[in-house]
Amino acid sequence: MGIAAAFMVPHPPLIVPAVGKGEEQKIHDTVAAYQEIARRVGELRPETIVLISPHQVMYADYFHISPGKGAEGDFGQFRAGKVKLKAAYDTVFVERLCRLADSSNFPAGTMGEQEKKLDHGTMVPLYFVEQFWKEYRLVRVGLSGLSLQKHYQLGQYIKSIAEDLDRKTVVIGSGDLSHRLLEEGPYGYREEGPAYDKRIMDVMKRAAFDELLEFPEEFCEKAGECGHRSFTVMAGTLDRTDMKVEALSYEGPFGVGYGICSYVPCGENPERNFGEKHERKERERLRKQRETEDAYVRLARRTIEEYVGNGHKPEVPEGLPEEMYSRKAGVFVSLKKEGRLRGCIGTIRAVWPSVAEEIIENAISAASRDTRFWPVEPEELEELTISVDVLGDTEKISSEAELDVKRYGVVVTKGNKRGLLLPNLEGVDTVEEQIAIAKSKAGIGNEEEAELERFEVVRHY
Repeated sequence: MGIAAAFMVPHPPLIVPAVGKGEEQKIHDTVAAYQEIARRVGELRPETIVLISPHQVMYADYFHISPGKGAEGDFGQFRAGKVKLKAAYDTVFVERLCRLADSSNFPAGTMGEQEKKLDHGTMVPLYFVEQFWKEYRLVRVGLSGLSLQKHYQLGQYIKSIAEDLDRKTVVIGSGDLSHRLLEEGPYGYREEGPAYDKRIMDVMKRAAFDELLEFPEEFCEKAGECGHRSFTVMAGTLDRTDMKVEALSYEGPFGVGYGICSYVPCGENPERNFGEKHERKERERLRKQRETEDAYVRLARRTIEEYVGNGHKPEVPEGLPEEMYSRKAGVFVSLKKEGRLRGCIGTIRAVWPSVAEEIIENAISAASRDTRFWPVEPEELEELTISVDVLGDTEKISSEAELDVKRYGVVVTKGNKRGLLLPNLEGVDTVEEQIAIAKSKAGIGNEEEAELERFEVVRHY
């Protein structure tokens, strides 16, 4: 049977009457749409419900799938402890999904459980579903800090297992939209909030899942969204599938967006292979990018490929621009993979006799010694985007007014604590944000006074 339907739903606890105590009437359309979704699940009578929740345990580089025979939870943290849910897990589905992930070297499995209890991102949808259908088994899936492409791929694996087991399966992508729609909302207002909600609802109404994979990371972060990765996993379960799509509701009266959409498969469509198309597009982008890299980046890439590939540090090659031999300067080498930082190490001032040597040393460090990440593996080399920042001299400044987030990097110092942030970084739009991040990196409290220095850079791609 496989995937019988998929649903995009929010998870505001107040939608449960014992929690909302009447406040749920302010999102009447959401309540009505939720009840309709639950009724449809009841009519389908699924054997398995796969529920993707952003409030399940989340790791940077791993998808957690709940282990064991089942779990329970209640709404006690929302002052409604008498409302309880208990779910039995589909252990066969989980075992097969983990086996497929392991055989594919895909980072997903049942390791690392931190909290057995059901989270509210799981309980809110199940609260409504169980008013119509209780004879299901649950597969509870968390998210990760990995790329949207990886989330989509997890969805493809879920689809494969549902088909292999011939399980009638319903998939629920649980997640709110932006939390930044109103000044009086939980996280205030940002213009990206309503822009995100408008864009995501348009994409989901059209089931344009290729566009779902193209949302910039910094845009989603500024919008304060909650469910984008959940929806992406859900979309992956519908890969190569035609479907009947229905947008049932959208509301945001509390400063948080709530959207509900329904997807019912109605046949195969090989042209909707969005995961595969996105991978091809990304490979072509990287190929073109490598063709235009300048000498600074080519040296960094060559260094990383040689060091990761055979453990050797290359000598400074011939044929570089003269300034790379004669100039001394601080250098930062930054690595990205699938749009996300993969390593960044640098020096504020020159340590080595030339920029070329500085690049070689820092490229090796970025690939193998950035403690925030595992060392780069050989199979990742072709996926890396590399940039090299050559720093100018630092100069002390007396106030934030002398900074420009696009033009100047900043160094903050307090005692023996020192932190640096480069200029013109994605997602850093104000001097205040720039200083706060630099302080955080140095272990300096945001309210603490610190000495400021600024510097300019030449960024090489």
